[in-house]
Amino acid sequence: MTSPDRHSRTNGDVRATEASILCLDHGDLYVCQDGPRGAPVLVLIHGSAASSRSWDALVPLLSTLHRVVRIDLPGHGRSAEPVGGDYAIPEQGRRIGTALDRLGVEEALVAGHSSGGYAATALAEQRPDLVTALALINTGPRMDAFIAPGPTAFDPAQWPPTDEQIRRFASTGFRAGHQVPQELVDELRGMTYRAVAAAMEASTAYLTRRALPDRLAVLGKPLQVIFGDQDRRWRPSSAADYRVVPGARVDLLPGAGHTPILEDPPRTAALLLAFAASDNARARRAR
Repeated sequence: MTSPDRHSRTNGDVRATEASILCLDHGDLYVCQDGPRGAPVLVLIHGSAASSRSWDALVPLLSTLHRVVRIDLPGHGRSAEPVGGDYAIPEQGRRIGTALDRLGVEEALVAGHSSGGYAATALAEQRPDLVTALALINTGPRMDAFIAPGPTAFDPAQWPPTDEQIRRFASTGFRAGHQVPQELVDELRGMTYRAVAAAMEASTAYLTRRALPDRLAVLGKPLQVIFGDQDRRWRPSSAADYRVVPGARVDLLPGAGHTPILEDPPRTAALLLAFAASDNARARRAR
């Protein structure tokens, strides 16, 4: 069942944003779509303590050639917290797959930012028929690559935190000197303490269980890795760990931190578009 949330169409433009709430068995998910509905599908998955809005600057650059689908993960943005509180990464992958089935998506290139790359990988593990290729943006490959100092502890008894507490917590998500956007501050404050903590614990558990390059090497999916060379959460040189995946493309963005989708949308979009074009060409040859 799909209930309408917002439809922004102008003069019948099929590229305008179309947003809706998908009523799923373990909690509603918010999704939005941009671009021609008959174009190749590009799915964008945000990281922990963020939402689909984190991709706003990239969408206009991607949606001229692609049907861009964004999903708010459970407990994030405008999606409900999961019934039973299951934030495990495999469960997130399952719910994304169910949402894409509801939208009639049969094949998609799936891109994830930060921990969103874990959900993207879990989806590819479960649904190799659905995921044609993967793009990971500043997604840590293994726990020993994590370099950020311990996050500012939030007191669940004093939730929600102040703007200053959130800015300290989020500061390593950007290159030194880059201002934490107010939109991100507001997004995190709108979440529950349980959602923030459980989502981060789920990412750590998934990565601890098996390093991401090892998971990806056996999938046989084309892979694009994009990493800001000023990342202050994950050691930038760890991007090379993904080279164990046959044919993987690994690109460092000079001057960008952990969140190039906000720090440098044009260069990030250019890499995604070039990768998507090669994936589409592979698909045509396969047919």
